[in-house]
Amino acid sequence: MRLFTLSLVIASVAGTCAWAADPKAPPPGQGSPAQAQCASGDSGITLSPGFCATVFADNIGHARHLVVAPNGVVYVNTWSGVYYDNDKPPAGGFFVALQDTNGDGRADVNERFGDGVAQGSAGGTGIAIYKGALYVEQNDRILRYGMDAGSVVPKRAPEVIVSGMPLTGDHPMHPFVIDSKGGLFVDLGSATNTCEEKNRMPGSMGLKPCTEQETRAGIWRYDANKTGQKFSPAERYATGIRNGEGMSFDATGKLYVTQHGRDQLSENWPALYRPEQGHELPAEEVVLLQEGGDYGWPQCYFDGKQKKLVLAPEYGGDGGKTAGVCSDKLPPAAFFPAHWAPNDLLFYTGHQFPQPYRGGAFVAFHGSWNRAPGPQGGYNVVYQPMRGGKASGSYVVFADGFAGAEKAPGRATFRPSGLAAGPDGALYISDDVKGRIWRVTYTAGTAATRIEAAPAPKVVAAASSGAANPPEGTHPDAGRAALPVPQGATAEQVALGDRIFHGKAAGGTCSGCHASDAKGTSLGPNLTAGKWLWSDGSLKALTETITKGVPVPKQSLGAMPPMGGAQLSKDEVSAVAAYVWAVGHAK
Repeated sequence: MRLFTLSLVIASVAGTCAWAADPKAPPPGQGSPAQAQCASGDSGITLSPGFCATVFADNIGHARHLVVAPNGVVYVNTWSGVYYDNDKPPAGGFFVALQDTNGDGRADVNERFGDGVAQGSAGGTGIAIYKGALYVEQNDRILRYGMDAGSVVPKRAPEVIVSGMPLTGDHPMHPFVIDSKGGLFVDLGSATNTCEEKNRMPGSMGLKPCTEQETRAGIWRYDANKTGQKFSPAERYATGIRNGEGMSFDATGKLYVTQHGRDQLSENWPALYRPEQGHELPAEEVVLLQEGGDYGWPQCYFDGKQKKLVLAPEYGGDGGKTAGVCSDKLPPAAFFPAHWAPNDLLFYTGHQFPQPYRGGAFVAFHGSWNRAPGPQGGYNVVYQPMRGGKASGSYVVFADGFAGAEKAPGRATFRPSGLAAGPDGALYISDDVKGRIWRVTYTAGTAATRIEAAPAPKVVAAASSGAANPPEGTHPDAGRAALPVPQGATAEQVALGDRIFHGKAAGGTCSGCHASDAKGTSLGPNLTAGKWLWSDGSLKALTETITKGVPVPKQSLGAMPPMGGAQLSKDEVSAVAAYVWAVGHAK
């Protein structure tokens, strides 16, 4: 599992020899070079005061979750497919072993193993260690690799622990953790946004009953000691969790799970929610897992301002006034801003970090796509103090700057995806854009007495502190060639469409899925290539597609509601169509 500090887990692996310390490698975390390198600022991120990050590894593929063995070797699961525009993965297997043999805070051993594309693998997210073996998610299954002494990668073929897990719909990943007795807890994310009759379409009511919950939107429990198990509804442990990508045990053995909140309240229910409410609702959650527990999805969502679960509009909700059946659902232990996307969770029980950072939870936020036309959020790692099964104080942003110049899908430089603690207490953070791994340690000479937020990242260095902007403003695209104008439209229409596309007029949401440069993300296709999936690309045809929406995408993950969920007039739709045509024909 991603937490190697539980005393019971340590006891279960202490006698194994597969991961005995390498006599050629220094003890994990030893050496001052990592501390010295912090001053160079080459990690690309900012951290809470007193902490240091080194780039442990880079460009290893779309790195998802990771785990650290007792000898300090870091194992990473990487993924591929539509989430990453079906780009070409690195050669070799999807699993990666990383080792720092000289104590400089950077991996000098980098070995890939397992099946690759040629063997039909797409990689995965989940990864864990139990009883000296490595467990990994691959496609629809969880595999177990036995480890051999003296080798950082397994030499034996893997055994299948569980197979037949669903791979369809909005959330096809299967992250998991393993407790000290071998209980294997795996997340099966929902196939839909809110179990609607038509996924993500405006006004579409929720299905009653939501039969999807028989095999999705919950946590399933299997036995890590047994091979040949088949996925079925019978092993469901808890339900009502839309997408629980992050899982971690605290020091007492309690299991917590993150929840990605539902999307598109204002886009699909504009009579009940203002656009700004869609940006701010619902809260992201960390829940304390209970056997048989129901955490509310799809009937409910958590309103962070009211601090309670309320009825979803698809199930008769009235914009957050009524709780209804949600009064009987389990509330979160902690909650965070809407749409930040909590991709991993780690309770820190090590001793390398100072006392204020012990016992609480680090949360890796992948970053939002659907806060448009407001600013996107997340793309950071926060620290949440916890005590007694719930939040014991306000969270702070512990690590920031991952996104770089722009917090937006398709534009962000890095996006936090996984967290792991090493045996020496170092924190590892993975990125699934470029495949970077950071190693974070505390290096200040004196121990911190309280948690503090990371300084805001510097996007662009100013020439001097007294620099002023020109009176006409700064326009990075001022030298860009004018966009072409389609026949039957005007330059003014293209300009208006540009503003709507980028959320600067009429509540447009287009850039959230298609990216600010219109080159697409996993949620929406590239509009600049001049290749059209639903029509001949004419102005009339584009107008029709925008008006009707795309309920069942051909390539991307995101269904597009009519007009992107915005309430556009006929003239505004024509303007957006003119802009889309223009970017598709720009030279």
